[in-house]
Amino acid sequence: MDARVQATAYLIYVWLRGIHPILWRRFLVRAESTLADLHFIIQIGFGWTDFHLHRFRIRKKSYTVPRIGMMEGHDARTVRLADLNFRMNERFLYEYDFGDLWQHEIRIEQQCAVESGRTYPVCVGGKWAAAPEDCGGPEAFQERRSDAPFRVQEILDEIAADITARDLEAVEYRIDELQPWREWLRLDRFDRRAVNRRLAQYAVGDEGWMSDD
Repeated sequence: MDARVQATAYLIYVWLRGIHPILWRRFLVRAESTLADLHFIIQIGFGWTDFHLHRFRIRKKSYTVPRIGMMEGHDARTVRLADLNFRMNERFLYEYDFGDLWQHEIRIEQQCAVESGRTYPVCVGGKWAAAPEDCGGPEAFQERRSDAPFRVQEILDEIAADITARDLEAVEYRIDELQPWREWLRLDRFDRRAVNRRLAQYAVGDEGWMSDD
């Protein structure tokens, strides 16, 4: 493989369209990595499960990791980032889940030398926890995120009233009702260490990266 390609990496900035404040990640990825690698890097970085279909849109061409039911496109496993000769600040699109339609804008920020002793790919920054899978897309996500604190407070008030009324069955019901809202109250947190643990597993072919536990 080309030694020049092996010695370089791209600094890549990725953010979700239609989300405010911006939900973003920044990665360092070897230039020898394929678009298929970038697909999995984005999946890990944004907490997706790779359950739905996806595609890259680059210079009016589509690239995908082939699977049953996948739309037509170039095989992302055969195209290296270096092969595309990206210009600095060039942008392209990664789409995931054509029902919810999560559109990830990708910008090539910098090409730099690979640092010896550093594991690639690596996430070097990010803001906000990932959107829950199958939550309905950007608009539904933002609406539910905004509603979460108020709905949780309503449930807590109902629990307090049920306790006062000594209605233990109602209390148990309300507690169960509260559980699905827990992740919506933690969306201000981004665990970069957890992402990088999974990226390091991916880098060495450890299938443990497929689980975000």
